[in-house]
Amino acid sequence: MPLVDVVNISNEKVGEVDLPDRIYDAPIKPHLVHEVVTAQLNSRRAGTACTKGRGEMAYSTRKPYRQKKTGRARAGSRRSPLWRGGGTIFGPKPRDFGWRPPAAIRRSALCVVLTAKLQDKELLILDDFPMAEAKTKNFVGIVGGLSKRRTLVVTPSEIPAVELASRNAADHKVLRVDGLNCYDLLRYEQVVILKGSLPAIEERLLKSNHRDFRYLDDLGPAGAPAEAAPAPAEFSPEAGQPAADQPAADRPADNEETR
Repeated sequence: MPLVDVVNISNEKVGEVDLPDRIYDAPIKPHLVHEVVTAQLNSRRAGTACTKGRGEMAYSTRKPYRQKKTGRARAGSRRSPLWRGGGTIFGPKPRDFGWRPPAAIRRSALCVVLTAKLQDKELLILDDFPMAEAKTKNFVGIVGGLSKRRTLVVTPSEIPAVELASRNAADHKVLRVDGLNCYDLLRYEQVVILKGSLPAIEERLLKSNHRDFRYLDDLGPAGAPAEAAPAPAEFSPEAGQPAADQPAADRPADNEETR
């Protein structure tokens, strides 16, 4: 298990904590993260673009001009998409772009991002975040003492003073552990997780069925190489079952004497 230092708001070490390998030492698989983040961004799309087809245009159905003897191309409707102001051919209509990946992929992608943050030294475990009053200046000062980069603070539950103080901080964000997601973890360069949030993360990612980790099981359950499946036994004619590569002429006939 990775052993990580626990610091206080002064960035001083006050202890250590063991993190589970399943979450913080997972194989790096970018394609899982790409799938989950793409689904998140697609779900945020409004999907309200709308155009009118020729049947929805508010024009008369009268023929614009006579069919012949005008020298112009024949036309039967003012709504034609070929005309300026006419309908739109195959234009966009309101639709839902959202797609929710399977739970196993979402959990696996979250493990991959947390592992990458820990390996890149962009993950910090904080023992507590005490704030007497909701002041943005105090919040920015505390976070700035922990990191000089854009920071995501993950809290175990609602902390009103911290959440109110962070609303006006453009480069920082406070997120409850229930809403932990891949997009926010990747968007912010530094991730600060309160120590009280670790049990909730483990419960969320480890309580699931073991099959949820099949996308990360290239190295087996404990990081060791997975055991190879035994080779199938080779059949022989002596055992009563002819080998596959034996010529058909040499195989025993399927009759009463050989049964």
